[in-house]
Amino acid sequence: MGGAERGARKRRQQAQAARAVAQARGASGDRRKVIVTVVAIVVVAVAVIGGVIWINASKNTTEKQAINPGTSSAPATPPVAGVVEKRDGVVVQTGKPDAKASIDVYADFLCPICGEFQKAYGQQIEQAVNSGQLLVRYHMVPLLNKNSDPPGYSLDSANASLAAADAGKFTAYHDALFKNQPEEGGRGYDKGQLIKLGQDLGITDPKFADAINSGAYNQPLNDAFQQTLKDPNLEQSFPGGKKGFGTPTVLAGGKIVNWQQQGWLQQALAG
Repeated sequence: MGGAERGARKRRQQAQAARAVAQARGASGDRRKVIVTVVAIVVVAVAVIGGVIWINASKNTTEKQAINPGTSSAPATPPVAGVVEKRDGVVVQTGKPDAKASIDVYADFLCPICGEFQKAYGQQIEQAVNSGQLLVRYHMVPLLNKNSDPPGYSLDSANASLAAADAGKFTAYHDALFKNQPEEGGRGYDKGQLIKLGQDLGITDPKFADAINSGAYNQPLNDAFQQTLKDPNLEQSFPGGKKGFGTPTVLAGGKIVNWQQQGWLQQALAG
């Protein structure tokens, strides 16, 4: 075999080896791509499953959870002499009859901003009530009744608060529900938990549990809510040019006040 022929053969062998290496590298690269793709899919699947588990766990945080009453030794009568809690239809009035100032508060136990209002002003309002300066008319409305899962917590809690008012425990019950407020879109508390809260607050009358289980005030609450939605005195302006009713709404002297404005309560007390 001549030198030229041997050189040509060597070059052919080198070319074949190069092709084999290139094919091997390509196959290896494809395998890496497949492996990376599979890993990415698994990561996404784990994230989705984890997200669903987290959402369901968050949604059900109130299941079997005790509602902290704040104190289990509260007396059966209003804590301050002369302060009267009285249910008038679906409105609960609390205060001393000779109080010179009054406000109306429209709220929903599921409404997050109502919870913020209670945290910011609940104690100040109750101090003004106990000192005889203020009379408060509470309107608990089922505005967000469809926003719990399952739906119905806004109405159930409003009904339960009226049953608590019949037992002279509205303020304590009202405060406990806001203190333990469930997340909007979450489960809310069931009727058994709402009954247990009243019992922890010292309500022993079996009519309380009966009123919660039967939804004694559901229809009057819904009827009053529909009238509220139509009341021009309760209409407010919202972003985007929208108008309507929202919670919380506070009235002093029959007019809506901006409760986010500092000093609004002092102005209401001054008349």
